[in-house]
Amino acid sequence: MRAVQCVAPGEVRFVEAPKPQLKPGHALIRTMLLALCGSDVHMVYYAPPDEYPFPVGTAGHEMIGLVEAVDAPGFDLKPGDVALTLAAPQTAMAEYYLASAEDVLVLPAGKPLEQLLMSQQLGTVIYALKRLPSLLGKDVVIIGQGSAGLFFDAMCRRMGAEKVIGLDIIGARVAAGLKFGATHAVNNAQEDALEVVTRITGGRLADVVIEAAGEVETINLTAHLVKTGGHLMYFGIPRAHNLTFDFWTLFRKYCYTTSSGGSVFEPGRRSFHAALDLVARGVIDVTPMPTHRLTFEQVIQGYELARTREDGAIKVVIEMPGYRAVGGNWLGRKPA
Repeated sequence: MRAVQCVAPGEVRFVEAPKPQLKPGHALIRTMLLALCGSDVHMVYYAPPDEYPFPVGTAGHEMIGLVEAVDAPGFDLKPGDVALTLAAPQTAMAEYYLASAEDVLVLPAGKPLEQLLMSQQLGTVIYALKRLPSLLGKDVVIIGQGSAGLFFDAMCRRMGAEKVIGLDIIGARVAAGLKFGATHAVNNAQEDALEVVTRITGGRLADVVIEAAGEVETINLTAHLVKTGGHLMYFGIPRAHNLTFDFWTLFRKYCYTTSSGGSVFEPGRRSFHAALDLVARGVIDVTPMPTHRLTFEQVIQGYELARTREDGAIKVVIEMPGYRAVGGNWLGRKPA
């Protein structure tokens, strides 16, 4: 099979690799569509130098594929199913991927595959929000309006937040925040974030601040925007492993601080099942999120687009050769 492999920072190659062999408890998946996310960008460009080269298939993990073969008694899977497939090792940027059966979520009918693919990112956001207190009546600031930040906008509103303030430095992403439920959309390249948040909250600052960009500047911004005794969540994959951090401001806020990861190991993969349901029923309209679709042959260009966020990029989707096996004609599993 063909695959890519990240062998050094910013260096991705196409390689030939053996097709995975089916083993008990697993399903062999023919990859169809992948979406790029911040953790892929981190692996390709920003991982510690001694971690390279990464295994074949890096980096890719937000994936929909066709079940080609399965050896998993007790799981409701069969060849021909199309599934959201969770690839924890991020080695799914290949024509085939061997997945644990519990990581293969058969898709509901009714939505285009590209839209259902967005459920993977939404699942990580739902999982993260379980680490925060009730948002009912709260003022929430979300720094970064990429795909994760936009889903935080939508979910925080659904969970009863009174104000959802989306911050980004890219105009297209700022505008997208309003489509996903932000009550206020701020371009903090043009306005001072602290002044704007202070004004919007009537001087109280935010009850909750969620960092979903991963930049050194935005990580440092968080403590300035949260109220004393509030909550901070660090969700964005940091683009630097060691950074100069304004700990004094954080220390004097006496706030509750957490980060989020490991959603793909949640028992029952409940957050991803919930995400699929929300997207399939149209509760969250993900139509504006996939902004660019490239072929597998253009994946290196896709990584760079995801890194730079140029051309209004929010979510870059990679169409694999296997997509043509089912593609847009898929209407869901037939009734038994």
